[in-house]
Amino acid sequence: MAWRLSTGTRNGLLNLAANGGGGLAELLKAGIIRIYSGTQPASADDAVTGTLLCTITGASLPVTQGVETNGLGFAAATGGVIGKDGVVWSGDNIADGTAGWARFSANATLDNTGISTTAVRVDMAAATSGSQINFSTTSLVNGITTTVSSVAITQPAA
Repeated sequence: MAWRLSTGTRNGLLNLAANGGGGLAELLKAGIIRIYSGTQPASADDAVTGTLLCTITGASLPVTQGVETNGLGFAAATGGVIGKDGVVWSGDNIADGTAGWARFSANATLDNTGISTTAVRVDMAAATSGSQINFSTTSLVNGITTTVSSVAITQPAA
């Protein structure tokens, strides 16, 4: 599976570039990641599928739409790759299940889980290694904390 950028994300990147600033890290700044069971949708414009298992924030703390506190951030890009910043990315599981995929939602569109071509969000495959988002286990248990081991978004050279 691959990174899937929503139309809102692609438009946002193009608009940032046209206006001389920002990038993907800026668009997703202070957002959250929701982990779902099942198969990743064909497009990040599609509604979510599967069961919501966990919401990842900075140190498992609550995030409010429009407020940057406790949202996720990225380290500076190197070699065409951005990864998570120094904050622990974690969340408390709200259901039992196997993590199949995740959606990173920008702070401005946290609650938009339906069909949308304007919401800024990125879908990614979930695994224990070698995927877009990795955890120590994909078997999530209700009430246990899940921590993101790694996430890396690569900008291809061509």
